[in-house]
Amino acid sequence: MQETIKCTPEEMKAAIESVTQKGTDWSIFTTGIGTNTLFEAAESLGLLDELTQVIGASRIASRGYKTVQALKKYGFTSEIVDGDGTNAGLLHALQDVSFSDHNVFLQLHGEPVPALENTLAEKGADVSRVLPYKTTVPNPAIVTQLVDEVITGEIEAVLFTATPQVRVLFQEAEKRHLSTDLAKAFNEIAVAGSVGKVTTGTLNEYGITRVVAPERERMGALIVAIDEYYKTN
Repeated sequence: MQETIKCTPEEMKAAIESVTQKGTDWSIFTTGIGTNTLFEAAESLGLLDELTQVIGASRIASRGYKTVQALKKYGFTSEIVDGDGTNAGLLHALQDVSFSDHNVFLQLHGEPVPALENTLAEKGADVSRVLPYKTTVPNPAIVTQLVDEVITGEIEAVLFTATPQVRVLFQEAEKRHLSTDLAKAFNEIAVAGSVGKVTTGTLNEYGITRVVAPERERMGALIVAIDEYYKTN
């Protein structure tokens, strides 16, 4: 479905230089591994001191406990933290914050997050982002085939183990104006299984309301949850 590849420091250079030069009012971090990769790239480029100074002068929000821990390594404490490890939880935590005429530096992972970026923009933020990783699609034909098989009912369940898989699938559907049909198929025919809250939240963003997800966010637990679902439905 997809592959996530670490960006080189040179690929992140423009985003890092931009925030160090103009500063930021808010710094929002969404993944621990992406946070570490960002600061490692800044160090490689000789920009670590400038970046940490700018981030330290801003207000900081973060998603997920791994992100909080990663920021602590660099001496930062998050003022605002989500309640459940999801983008929706982060937005909820930020709902009373006014971003009008504020610069926001947003660390994503390997792809844009429209729900997060658009909401910040609607609240008046000037958002600049950095993606320490990039998502690629090694075999587009497989993605196209899966869209068709879900819609036609040839597939009874699809297990998603990461958010990018959801986005890649729906981006392909959108190219062919089939995203509504795909969401409907998941709600009525094929069951969508999700390994955790973040992936579930992304499925919900695309209109999928029927999601089977285990309480324990592990692949084995997901297999058991799907098995239990089919035993009772």
